[in-house]
Formats: sequence, C-alpha cells, structure tokens
Amino acid sequence: MVLSGLNNALAQASQETPGADLIVHNARIHTGNPAQPAASAVAVKNGRIYSVGTDAEVLGLKNANTKIIDSRGRRLIPGIIDAHTHVLNELGYNYTLRWDGVPTLRRALQMLSEQAKRTPKGQWVKVVGGWSPYQFEENRFPTMDELRKAVPNHPLIVQYAYNRGFMNQLAMDAFGVGTDKFPNLPGTELEKDAQGRYTGVVHGYTFTFIAMETMVPQLTPDEEVSSLVQIVHSLNRVGVTSIVDAGTGFRGYPKAVRTVDALARDNRLNIRMPFMDIQFGDGADFNVVDAQITAITKTAPIAPGHNLHPHLAHGHSYQGAGELLSVEVHDHENFDRPTLIIEPAKMHQLVERDISKLVQRRIPFREHITYDENITPFLDALEKLNQKMPLDGLRWSLEHAETISPANIARVKALGGGIALDTKMALHGDSFVKTHGRDKALQTPRLRHLVDSGIPLAMTTDAFRAASFNPWIGISWMVSGKSISGAEILAKDNRLTREEALRLFTRNAAWFISTESEMGMIAPGHLADFALLDRDYFAVPEAQIKSISSVLTVMDGRVVYGAQDYGSLTPVLPEILPAWSPIKHFGGYYQAR
Repeated sequence: MVLSGLNNALAQASQETPGADLIVHNARIHTGNPAQPAASAVAVKNGRIYSVGTDAEVLGLKNANTKIIDSRGRRLIPGIIDAHTHVLNELGYNYTLRWDGVPTLRRALQMLSEQAKRTPKGQWVKVVGGWSPYQFEENRFPTMDELRKAVPNHPLIVQYAYNRGFMNQLAMDAFGVGTDKFPNLPGTELEKDAQGRYTGVVHGYTFTFIAMETMVPQLTPDEEVSSLVQIVHSLNRVGVTSIVDAGTGFRGYPKAVRTVDALARDNRLNIRMPFMDIQFGDGADFNVVDAQITAITKTAPIAPGHNLHPHLAHGHSYQGAGELLSVEVHDHENFDRPTLIIEPAKMHQLVERDISKLVQRRIPFREHITYDENITPFLDALEKLNQKMPLDGLRWSLEHAETISPANIARVKALGGGIALDTKMALHGDSFVKTHGRDKALQTPRLRHLVDSGIPLAMTTDAFRAASFNPWIGISWMVSGKSISGAEILAKDNRLTREEALRLFTRNAAWFISTESEMGMIAPGHLADFALLDRDYFAVPEAQIKSISSVLTVMDGRVVYGAQDYGSLTPVLPEILPAWSPIKHFGGYYQAR
C-alpha cells in the first residue's frame, strides 16, 4: 500500500511540468508587498504567483510551454478589487447608453441621437447612471429641449445617479406620470412648468428609480448573459480583477445564479465575484433579514464563504447580508438634498430585531449608512448588542459613511468592523458643496484620519448607477483633491499619497472578502491577478490619473483583457446581444474615436 501510494505520488509529480505557465518581465512592478516593494518580473503557476524578482531570476523559471510577455517597461500593479459595486443589478447593461467619461455634453447628445436611430420600435433609449454633469466641458445638465430633439421617436430616460431623471413625453406616458401607475414613493417630486404641466424631470431617492427600472423593457436571458460578459470586459479594461457584488433587489439570491452559472460552468467568468445579498418584497411587514435567512437556509442552502463557482477561487462566494438590511433606515446619499436623518428608534430596532439574528447565525453583514447623524444611533445599539451577543471577529462593515466622525471611526474599529467608502464625491462633490458647503466637503470623507486610524478600510465605486465603475476617477480625486469638474473638494491635509490611494483598491479591499492572505499583492502564493497600465500611475501628472486604463489584465493567471501591443491576447468574446445594443457601438467607458 505504501509503495502504491508512493508510485501514485511520483506519477502525479511527473505529470506536473516544472517551470512557470506565464512570465511577465521588463516591468516596473508595484507589488504592494512591504517586504519586496518593487520587482521587474513575475512568474505564474496554476493561477497563483510563483515567483517575483529580477528578470534574470524569473526568466530562469521558463520552460518550453511558458508564455512570455514583455511589458516594455510599463507599470504593473496588483489587480484592482472593487469591494462594493452592483454588477448583478446591472444585467440590463446592453440596453443602456453609457455616458461614463464622455468629455462634453455636445458629444453625449450626439451619442443619444445616433442610438435613437438604431434602436428598434418598442425599445427605449436609456442613459442610467455612471455620469455627472460636472464631467462635461459645459458643466451643466442637458435641457429637456435638447433631449427631446436628440430622441424624438422613442421613450427616453436619462438618469443622474439616484438623484433625478429626465423623461420625454413618450416615457412619461409609459410610466403613467400624473397617474397612480407612477411609483410616487417618499421623496419623489415631479417638476411642473408655470402652466402646471409636467416638464419630464423627476427628483427622488433610490427606490423611485429602482421601481422605474422595472417598468421598462427587460432583457431576455441570453441578453442578460451577454450583458454580464460585457460588464466584466469593461471592468477588466480598467484593471479590475475582483469585485464584491453588494446586492441586488431585482435578483436576490438565488435568482442571479443562473446568469453567473452560464459563464462559470465553462470557466468564462473573467472576474472574481463574491456577493452580498439583498432581498426585496412586498407588504408593510416584509422583513429583509428574515427573507435573507430563508433564502440561504431553505430556498437554496448556502453558508458564508461557500463558493458557487466550480473552477475559480472566490469566483462567486456568498459573503453575507447587506448592504440594505431594512428599507426604512436607508439614508439615501442624494447630495442635491439635505442630510436624510433616520429616527434613532428605527436604527435601534434594526440592530435589536434584525442584526441580532445575523450575529447569532454568524452571518457577516454590511449596512448602508451615509451620514454620521445616523451612524451614531446605529453604533449605540450595536455596542449594546455586542455586550450580550459578542460580534467576536464576525466581519461587518459600514458602507459609504461619507461624513463619519473621528469618534465613530474609533467605535467601529473597537467593534471589529470595517468601512467601505466610495468615490461618489469625485463625481458628485460639486453638488455636495452646493448643499452642505465647501468647508464640509474638504473633509468629506476624512480620508487622512481614516487611513491613519488603521481601521479596515477600502475605497469602492458603488457603480453602476450611483457612480462610474471606473476606479481611476476616484483614485485621481483621492490624490489630487479635485472632483471630475476640476474643482478642489478635498483639503490638502485630507489627501492620500498615490501608494495609499491604490492600496485602498487592492490590499486593503481584500479584508472585505476575507482574502488578505491571497489577494491584493504581487507576492508568491497570492492569486495571479494583476494589470499592466497604459501609463505609469506613479509618474504621470495628477491630471492624467483619471484617464489610466489597462493594456493587459491577468486574472487567475490568464489574460482576460489586452490592448495596444497585447490586443491579440484578448479572449474572443461572443457577439453582443442585441445587435442594436449601445454597448456594441459605443462600449462601456468612453473612448475617443
């Protein structure tokens, strides 16, 4: 038996070819590893980093089958981890025209007009999130006259974050504006002109726009799969190799699993996609947390950390509940409006009635809280819960927390929690200044204090509607202190170094999926996720940071995106569905043509 075991082991060893599967050399590698901050070459074996060092050291590990890539002196960084975004909420991606990064309103309107000509009858023309009026050279919103002229014969909705929407008459008729059909949820305001007629502009909060999205044409299952492929491709283009899907009310677990499975079973999911879960339902007595527990214990049993992807480490693993744990305590981050204060008693009830159930079952959780006025009563209740039902290392976090105070930062840290910030101030900080004042904006969020506190901390995008999915916009803001308009909205003493800003999207972000030991650095034994950039992040002028993209993105040791010299290495993607898709014609993030 011993001899047989030895023979089997030797046979397996002989089948394992020595040497690396992939080597990238002649690079300026920022490893993120304080023990080895820089290198020029990296070797990959079986989806993990095999060796990091000089060209001579690493090239000595090649064999006849090793793929060798010359980076031509480019900057290489760990793959970006977006620890809070909403990919599965965006499976309508292929139906949506993206204005992310479009430099002028003139061009944005031209794109609308072009798309209107190719969109078939019965379909809508939509721009839903990812843009800001402050990104445009004109520094303003489109007028309704401009929008009607651009799209005269299709229903049109142009949505700015979760703040306001612009509808033409065909869209207003379809939505039933002015009737009981329209989702007139709390905070919804329909603009009227001097004659009392609806202008087509609607102001509101998140749930108004979520309800509106359910009332437009929906994609077929095949189109949803195609959308997921294109979303991932767009993320890979900006160097993102892992995301945490922070929940979808449209497709609470396990509804979206079918779409992810379509790619996972053939190992075609080119990104790691751990997920949180949100459950929506009808009725005043609907309980989000109870529905969550039912989903994971009865509907489709799954435990925290369980990976549904058959081939990819952390490919689609369940991470817990959130970010929305109760509809009535959701303090929407609409910077066009004053701070939304939640009754402290409701915050206490959330913790005592609902979060206690998660703690008892050791289910990690995240809670969306934007404003410090709401964080305080939440922490009051959580500290009391911790006394009788210890959190004891259970992973939990506050999501967004834009205006959190130093005192509350310390309280979160003492309870073992983390804070997942987001980059919305980069896109919408100009609105924040108008509403809350420039002095407050300069310290929102308290980046320097948060980093120096040592609390588990990540920067995220919260894309695809509240902000753009491009992390470089936020990295630029953290470093330069400037919003997308060029206005200063972060004080000089509240900015980060380039290394600190990048760490919030790489090594620090790994804490939020419990993968600190294998993600976020270029180090032996870590997962082979990295990006080769089109310009040197650490050397280019600050004004260029927001324009950085990847020319080569590697995830799990395989090339998932290539451009310029590496375009031929990009995996062949299936045809985009439908043929008239705006993504097919304009892509996801703006590229000048």
